[in-house]
This record gives sequence, structure tokens and C-alpha cells, in this order.
Amino acid sequence: MQLLIQFLLRLSFGLAAGMAITSSKQVTSGYFRNHMYVTLGLSTLAAMVSYSVAPEVFWYASFAALLSYVGSVCWLYEMSVAGKAFLLIVISVSLIGLNGQLNDQVESNTGHWSNYFPVVENDQVLTSEQANVLQVQASWMGLTSGLLTEISIVSSGLLLGMTMAAMLLGHWYLNTPTMELAPLRRLILAMGAAVVFQMIVSALGLWGELEYAQEITTQWWLFLLLRWSFGLVGVAALAWMAWETLKIPNTQSATGILYVAVIGTFVGETMALLLSAESLFPL
Repeated sequence: MQLLIQFLLRLSFGLAAGMAITSSKQVTSGYFRNHMYVTLGLSTLAAMVSYSVAPEVFWYASFAALLSYVGSVCWLYEMSVAGKAFLLIVISVSLIGLNGQLNDQVESNTGHWSNYFPVVENDQVLTSEQANVLQVQASWMGLTSGLLTEISIVSSGLLLGMTMAAMLLGHWYLNTPTMELAPLRRLILAMGAAVVFQMIVSALGLWGELEYAQEITTQWWLFLLLRWSFGLVGVAALAWMAWETLKIPNTQSATGILYVAVIGTFVGETMALLLSAESLFPL
């Protein structure tokens, strides 16, 4: 359930961010209104799940749901400035909720680092100076793991949300085909940047895990392969294909490609959450 809450709030945060960078002058207000209902649904489900298993997140998720509803009303009445403001608040509230939920996990991982720097080595007790050095190393690596975990919240949410926002906007062109293509191109570029950002964060986490993990199973490698092949490299390739398709231009085909990319991000980030839950670093 904890992982489901993370996934829902990351997607809500990222989707709100994707809509926030979309021009309200070039895209009709219906796009924002309808898809703030999506953030409303995601936040509401997160609130329902978190009520018993993560009460520290419940009020943030509930507040994000309420803000999404009020924001959609603003878009209904063409109040674009207020609508964008509510999108920014949804982004902030979702991030605060995500950060609060991960605090316990980060503290737990920091404590586990002492197991990787034992005070006894080769049946010989280390000197106090050696033990102090190892304790400093454990604290430093724990802080590094915690910082990387915090960054991964943003990178994962942006990847999920930008891809979803681009797909939904591509679908919106089927309803309003006269809109300019610039907003969709901007979202695909943002999606590509989010893939690169997440690749960097995941690569750093993978390096740390391979460096310090005591045991790596075949199942772990299979999950990691799926996470990188379909969830990162595959999504990057699909983003490039969608970009090239818009040069024709063919928004319908680009939207179909983006549908597959959304599935890729869902699979990839789900694998990452499952792997990271049992790892010292975010993957």
C-alpha cells in the first residue's frame, strides 16, 4: 500500500507539473479542466489508501484532491491565472506528502548503513580510530542515499507526469484539431528531459547498490532489466518516435506512441518502487 500511495502522488504531482508548463493561450481550457479531474481522482485514491496505512499522508492527499476540484472549477470559468495557481499548489502539496512518507524509510536506511561498516573485520576488533572512520563513512553514505531518494521522488514524478500530460494533450488534439502543435512538442521535449534526468538518478542509485549491496539475486537483475529496457530506454525511444511523427504532422499516430510510452513509464516506475523498497539506494 505504501508503494501505491507513492505511485499515485508522484503521478498526480507530475501531471500537475505537465499541465502547469502547458500554454493556456494555445490550449483550450477544457484540457486543464478535464485533466485536473484526473489529479483529483489520483489524490482521492491516495487519501483513501493512506487513511489507515500512512496517516501522515492522508491530509496532504485530501488537500490535493480538494485543490484539484477547485482548480477545475476555475478552468470551467476560464480563470486561467487562478487555474495555474491551483496547479502549482497541487504540485507543492503532493511533494510535501511524498516527502513526509519517505522520511521514515530514509531514516531506516541511514541506520542500516552501520551493518555495511562493521566494527569487527576478519575476527579482529577495529581500533577506535578505525571504527570512527567507518562510522563517518556510514553516516555519509546514509546521507547520500537519503538525498538521492529525495531527488528520485521528483525525477520519477516528472517522468510519469510529463508522459501522461503529453499523451492526454495528444488525445485532446482529436477533439480540437485546430490547436497549434507547439504545446505538444514542448511536452514531448519535457518528457525527453525527464527520461534523461531519471536515467542519471537511477544510474547513480544502481552504482551505489552494486557497490554496497551484500547479495543480489537473479530476480533482482530481471526486475532491473525490465525497469531499464522498457521503463527508461524504451520510453526515450518512444519520445523520439513521437517527436518525429509530429513532423509529418500526425497527432493521432503520435498519441498512439505516447499511449505505449505511458505504459512503459508505469511499468518502469513500478519496478523501480519495488526494487527501491528492498534496496539502500533508489533504482
